[in-house]
Formats: sequence, structure tokens, C-alpha cells
Amino acid sequence: MQVQDLALVRGLGPTRGTLVRWNARPGPVLLAWSLGSLTVAALLLGAVYLVALAMQADPTPLPVLGITAPPSLDDVAQILHRNALVLALHAFACVAGYIAGSSLPREAARRSGIWRRVHDAAGPLAIAFVTAATLFSLMTQAFVIGSTATTVSAQLGIAPGLLLVALLPHALLELWALFLPLAAWLIASRRGRWDELLAATVVTVTIAIPVLILASVIEVYVSPHLLAALIR
Repeated sequence: MQVQDLALVRGLGPTRGTLVRWNARPGPVLLAWSLGSLTVAALLLGAVYLVALAMQADPTPLPVLGITAPPSLDDVAQILHRNALVLALHAFACVAGYIAGSSLPREAARRSGIWRRVHDAAGPLAIAFVTAATLFSLMTQAFVIGSTATTVSAQLGIAPGLLLVALLPHALLELWALFLPLAAWLIASRRGRWDELLAATVVTVTIAIPVLILASVIEVYVSPHLLAALIR
């Protein structure tokens, strides 16, 4: 295999072209990604709320930053580490979408016989796998966050909905940043523009990183004050 046959190497040309096109008119692209990301975030928060209502609180108390436990920079680092893993999953979904939707069809066109059928089938299967993994991640997040919200709200004596309201300032920023790559993946798949996904990965991750840093600082040093004001 030649270097130029590698999927990511062959994607450099289309990626550069996509970045040039987006740089000329970034507004519509960022708006579409933002709306998609916020839609997914709203669905996740709704699922978290439903889970919080349905779950029973764990009798074991949990540390609540700024309320029962003092905040520190270590907390910021832990939150960033957790969010980095989620962002990496969504970024890899974009890369996998490019390989499955753009690179594999081009490779299949160069083949014949059984190997062409294998490559033709591999693309849809890879997209289905990425979709299933992403849905599993979202369901897991809804369950974990929702069950934690149930325990914390019972511990502090407030309703789960009120707890989520106190967390919205950092949660919306955090979820918007985390779901930018996923929104780009959804938009590209709906439009059949799989060759744009490498560029989307670079841009969305570049935007998401500083936003996640800001959100983590707000979560540790600002949100506890909002929560404390609500439970008084």
C-alpha cells in the first residue's frame, strides 16, 4: 500500500478545499452546527430530567462542589479529563464517518468481485456501528447524570428540575461544545457530504477545547453559588 492510498492522506485535499470554503462564509456553517448541537443537548437534558424523576435517590451522600466540598483546580482538571473523553469519542465518530462514507466508496470503485462487495458493505456497517456507539454514549450519560441528579437533589432538599436550572450556565456551554462534532456528523450524513468530516473534526474540536475549559471553571467556581442561592 502506498502512502497516498491511506484514507486520511487522500482526505487532505478535500479537507483543505472545505476549510477554504467555510472560511469564506463561516456563519451558516457554525449556525447549523450550533443549532444541531443545542438540539441534542436539549434532548439529553430532557432525558436526564426524566431519569432523575424516575430513579430513587442513593442513601450514600455525594460531595457537592462548593456546598459540601471546597472547589479546587483539581476539580477543574477532573472535569476536563472526563469531557475530553466524550469529545474524543464524538471526534472519532466524525473521522469514522469520513472513512465509511467517503473513503470506502472510493476504494470500492477501484475493486472488483468479492472485494468490491466487501468494501460496499463495510461503509454502511461502519456508519451503523458509529451511530450505535454514539447512541449508547448518550443513553449512558443520561442515566449516569440523571441518577446523580436524583441523589444530589434529595441530599440538598430541592427538586431535580431546580437542580438542573442551577447547573444550566455551565451545562449548556459544556454540552454545546461536546456535541459540535456530533452535530457536524449528523448534518454531513443527512446531506451526503462525508468528505467534509475531516475538516469538521478539526474545526469543531478547535472550538470545543477553550469552551470546555471555560465551562469547567464556571462549573467549579460559579455554579455552586447559584445552587447555594436556590437551596436557601
